[in-house]
Amino acid sequence: MSPTVHALRNEIRVSVGRFEREVSSAFTKEALAAICDAVDADIDTDSQPSKPAMRTAIREAVDGLDGDGEDSGDSFRKADLQAIAEALRDDEQ
Repeated sequence: MSPTVHALRNEIRVSVGRFEREVSSAFTKEALAAICDAVDADIDTDSQPSKPAMRTAIREAVDGLDGDGEDSGDSFRKADLQAIAEALRDDEQ
């Protein structure tokens, strides 16, 4: 059985040192900044950029995701979350 979106988000949160959430919710700015740092996204997270800018930077940094598309700043879909989780798993090994 494939993991749910909620399970993938929690896996990503834990991988970047954030806390799991009991209810399904989108990433906070702080979590997105932590993900940017973990995947070496090309964005200055010290200035707290917007959520769409951080999602675009994450998509550009993770292989298999397109950060150039018109919807690159939109919320992550399940396939995006799977690719991000896989990239973070690869970094841990």
